[in-house]
Amino acid sequence: MQNLNFKVYRGDKSGGELKDYTVAVEEGMVVLDAIHQIQAEQAPDLACRWNCKAGKCGSCGAEVNGKPTLMCMTRLDSIDTSRPITVRPMKTFPLIRDLATDVKWNYEANKKIKPFTPAPNTDWIMMQEDVDRVQEFRKCIECFLCQNVCHVLRDHDEKTGFIGPRFLVRTASLEMHPLDTASRLEMLKNEGGIGYCNITKCCTEVCPEHIHITDNAIIPLKERVVDEYYDPVWSFFRRLFGSKKRTESSGSAADD
Repeated sequence: MQNLNFKVYRGDKSGGELKDYTVAVEEGMVVLDAIHQIQAEQAPDLACRWNCKAGKCGSCGAEVNGKPTLMCMTRLDSIDTSRPITVRPMKTFPLIRDLATDVKWNYEANKKIKPFTPAPNTDWIMMQEDVDRVQEFRKCIECFLCQNVCHVLRDHDEKTGFIGPRFLVRTASLEMHPLDTASRLEMLKNEGGIGYCNITKCCTEVCPEHIHITDNAIIPLKERVVDEYYDPVWSFFRRLFGSKKRTESSGSAADD
């Protein structure tokens, strides 16, 4: 057992500061364990979200030493403990109190996406590669760490014209579904704001489910939007024959 120093943000939307705490930690503890110990012994009014403590509910997102992460999946022996460990709320979303932020904007962004729309009397037959491609996107636990680290949302606060990487992933899961018939390209170009993303891959780096957000979701969607609205040849055929959703298999851009 050893004592570690923590600096945990305390405050609300009117302001706050980092408070110092000393925690007796044992081998195998994660950051969430330390926060719970602070709550139990030093600050019972410290607010934070958590549920499963297994990295599946996505509730305990925070910034530990400046990096967006799930507190329940961040072992203390995996981070620098030579200096106080800082724990802050996710910066991108409005603060409620302490480590709890208001993420309801995400559910408003989700409403912009057309739901799954299969053709009537569809035969539910799919190739395995199409199943695998869609399944990767459905691993998302909506922790919103990718939204938090995205520079468009974090640094520019562009929440009116950009849905963020999490919902680009959800759009990809529908656009690349071989049985879906709806097109979401106009939404992506306009209120989805896919043009704002400059594919820095920061969202992929923080994803706890290791989804290839940039390579397998955002880049293929960008290509489809460019083909639909900016490719002169495709534009010519669209004027002749009308716009139809692309349903051909596009393959996976990243290897496991």
